[in-house]
Formats: sequence, C-alpha cells, structure tokens
Amino acid sequence: MREALLYEKLENKLVYCYLCAHNCKIAEQKFGFCGVRQNIDGILYTQVYGKVIASHIDPIEKKPLYHFFPGSSAFSIATIGCNFRCGFCQNWEISQSLFRKGQSPSLRLRSGQAGTVPVFEGEDFSPQEIVQAALKNNCKSISYTYTEPTIFFEYADETAKLAKEKGLYNNFVTNGYMTKECLEMIKPYLDAANVDLKFFRDSSYRKICQSSLEPVLNSIRLMRKLNIWVEVTTLVVPGENDSEEELRDIAQFIVSVDKNIPWHVSRFHPDYQFIDHEATPESTLKKAQEIGYKSGLSYIYVGNVWGWGNDTYCHNCKKLLIKREVFSVLEYNIKQSKCTFCNTTIPGIFRDTLPIG
Repeated sequence: MREALLYEKLENKLVYCYLCAHNCKIAEQKFGFCGVRQNIDGILYTQVYGKVIASHIDPIEKKPLYHFFPGSSAFSIATIGCNFRCGFCQNWEISQSLFRKGQSPSLRLRSGQAGTVPVFEGEDFSPQEIVQAALKNNCKSISYTYTEPTIFFEYADETAKLAKEKGLYNNFVTNGYMTKECLEMIKPYLDAANVDLKFFRDSSYRKICQSSLEPVLNSIRLMRKLNIWVEVTTLVVPGENDSEEELRDIAQFIVSVDKNIPWHVSRFHPDYQFIDHEATPESTLKKAQEIGYKSGLSYIYVGNVWGWGNDTYCHNCKKLLIKREVFSVLEYNIKQSKCTFCNTTIPGIFRDTLPIG
C-alpha cells in the first residue's frame, strides 16, 4: 500500500481523485471506480503498488508497437484492476477480477481487528527489481500493459524513472482514460504508448466500457503534443464498431492528429461477456485497412491474423522496410530512421540495425 498521487483532500474525509477521467470523489473506506485506490481516514492509497499479477518478456510487436524499436524485447508488467468494464476484454481474468461477483481469483478477504479487509494478490516486485530484470533479459524497454497502467500509476511512475536512469525506455499500453495532469507527470519518462480507441461513439463507450469517448481523444492529442510516440489500436467487434462510417470516423480522427500515427485494426475473438459474438471476418479488416488508407493514414496494420497485414512499407516509395512473421522481424531496411531505398524519414523511434534483444 502506498499513498496515491494526483488527489486532493476534501471536507469530511472525502478525497477527490484526478488520476483518470472518472474524477472520483471517494468517501472514507470506499474505493474509486478502478477498485484499487482506497480512501483510508481521508488519505487516498493505492492498494496494488508493487503487486505484479503478470510479468513476461514480450516482443515489442505484441503490444502492438511497430514503429518503436522493432524487433526488440519489452519487459512487461501489470497489476490487477481497470478503470473500464469492457465486456470483450481479452485480459479479463486479471483486469476485471475485482468486479466479477463471487468469482474473483485475485482478491481475498482477511479477518482482523479492523474487520474484514481486502487482500490484493500479486507477486511482490519492487521497481528496482523490475529494472534489473529488464536489463538482465536484454530488454530495450519496460511495458506497462495487460491491464490499465493508469490505475497502477504510482508504481509505473517510480519504475519508469529508475528505468530511464539505466538507459531503458518506457511504454504504456492504455485505454487512454487518464487526465492531463497524469500525462504531464509521466511525460519525462514515457517514450511511447499504444492507445486503444475502441469506438467513435460516446454511447458505445458508455454502454460497454462505462466511460466516455472525449477523454480518450484528448489523451491521444496531448500525447502527440508532448512528443510521446503514439500508435492506436481498434479491436474491430462485429455489430459494435465495424460499420464503414465508424471506421472512417476513427481513421479521420487519427489523420487530424497526425497522419503518421500507425493504426492497428485488430481481429476480435469471442471472449468474456461477448462469447456470443462472431470473430471478425478478415474481409472486414481489409475494409478497415482500405478505409484508413483512403482517409490519408500512412501506416495501417492488421492484428490477430496470420500471413498478412504486419509488414511496414515506406510511405513514399512503397518498398518493404520491415518484414514480420507473427511477432518476429525477418527483414529490416531502415537506417538512421530513414528508408534505405529512397532516404525518406520514417516516423517512429528506430535503431540503425535490427535490434538483438
């Protein structure tokens, strides 16, 4: 447990949390919408600091980040919890474990003098140990991922600072539902982010995620303004966000921010509360890709499919820059951030040669 950042004390031991766009006012002993920030005697605490529920060494392409040190490895960590309630969440076992009544594997109850209190499960893993593990395993960056990094912000912030001191980079895989204050605080240490832009309809955000659209759009805009490298992912869910009109709206918004932001359109598979939905047809993903290019985007990738949609081509000469097979980089034709064929600068953060580790 650690005192939280980005909150204010109010009268009658209320606290106001302005870490994420829910802007919760939390009464004593209660939790915020995220389920992990608790008001104890008028002080806001994070209950998941240092409690890692998942840690892996991942290819950076798995995030997905395709223009951020392609071919490198990221030491990936998460705690339990989320500030969204998405019914199609692909990591629902850990992100939604606090909110599924009667079936939480990650939250136990402990009896004591103060009564019954929650115990948040996870492996004790200090920021120093995370950085050491990343260095030991030849990772280029640390990725705060799997669940929403905003809700374990204090942990991510301290880890990111230490990582920078050791020459590591940091990236968020995020729903984008953080505040301006949150982004400005992490900005000196955050190098890249993949932001889920799930819909372009506020009604869908409210119905399915119990959130809203505009804060996500504002985060994408602000990240680019702060010079954080941004890529955007849309999980294309049949019957929910797969209309040509909505896909076009998403693509045109990204273009309005920066046409060089890569857009990842990802295939949905039935999961969690959306098991009755069909998987996304590949024809729909091809349609999304076509819409994106017609809208003016330079780079569009297709996720959760095999054999196509993952390679990087120069936006100028159209020649192959990066050949990928699943998450492996097989060919790399970028030097000094430029296409080796036509010398055009390629947007992103690259190294001169294909990274090993």
